[in-house]
Amino acid sequence: MVFIFSLLPPLFTAMAEESFQEKTEEATPKKREESRRKGQTAKSQELNSAVVLLSALVGLYTLGGRLFNNLAGFTASTLAQSHTYDFSVMSMRNHAIGWGQVFFGSIGPVLLVVGLSALVVSIAQVGFTINEEALSFKPNRLDPIQGAKRLFSTRSLVELFKGIMKITIVGLISYWVISPEMSKMALLMDSGVGDIFRYTGGMVFEVGIYTTLALLVLAILDYIYQRYEFNKSIRMTKQEVKEEGKQTEGDPQVRMRIRSLQRENARRRMMDDVPQADVVITNPTHFAVALKYDIDTMATPMVVAKGKNLIAQKIKEIARESGVPMVENKPLAQALFKSVEIGQGIPEDLYRAVAEVLAYVFRLKGK
Repeated sequence: MVFIFSLLPPLFTAMAEESFQEKTEEATPKKREESRRKGQTAKSQELNSAVVLLSALVGLYTLGGRLFNNLAGFTASTLAQSHTYDFSVMSMRNHAIGWGQVFFGSIGPVLLVVGLSALVVSIAQVGFTINEEALSFKPNRLDPIQGAKRLFSTRSLVELFKGIMKITIVGLISYWVISPEMSKMALLMDSGVGDIFRYTGGMVFEVGIYTTLALLVLAILDYIYQRYEFNKSIRMTKQEVKEEGKQTEGDPQVRMRIRSLQRENARRRMMDDVPQADVVITNPTHFAVALKYDIDTMATPMVVAKGKNLIAQKIKEIARESGVPMVENKPLAQALFKSVEIGQGIPEDLYRAVAEVLAYVFRLKGK
């Protein structure tokens, strides 16, 4: 008792700490994959048991006659020939192998049906995965505090409720099926062994099939609950979602810094191309677009630099220092700035306006 009471303060402290961690966010795909690798999946053991029991009953119903005839014939033959057996070690070994082949050959199809159904329902719930971590030894499983938390958890109460429900279902169905047959059972004393076996087997099968169907409904409800409980257990706090985003996509501040450096490098390369331009078309103060055109290598004039406000002033400054002509044309400057990216040729609807500007500039240069 002293040991149990000594566990209560740490238990309540751990529960209080968990209550302050509001896990309100749905688990991300990465978190779900990590949980899957750890063997944490939404799985209902009740569904496995119900499907296996149902497949066993169906297998016995369809193959039970063949199984009974084979085993009955084998038993009768063995007992009839028992006086002829050689009880030496080698002879008994051969007999045991032969008996095993007959037995497993008869019951094998039923076992195969049961095994396949168990495999199919397991894969349908969690997929095909081999998890070594789930099978590994973990010392924290021996932690008495964690064990006490599991003992008094909601899951334990649900498991207790399911156990009571299963016992109640089996009891009620057995009573419902067997109670009307009580008067007939007294008449079995005058029946043969085969008739008694068939009657008892039919009644047991009826109890089994009704019980299995009821347990299957309970298992489906349990599977729905297990999925809800699993999704709830892997929820994440907003901070955890942010941390995962940082790990997968990088720190937002780092990404902003990288984008800033990329823009700075692009702007620097753009400024380096301004001295090679043939003309700079201005707004005159808000926009500046530098054009270059080589009739031998270019199909259309190309924008090598463009800018607005301070960047436009910097382009014009470099153009003045490099001796690049500047032409003021407000509509053309705005149209080029908005419709053409750096490194692209001008659109067809601006051919005429740009051609007039370039013709004027080339005449100035004596080209």
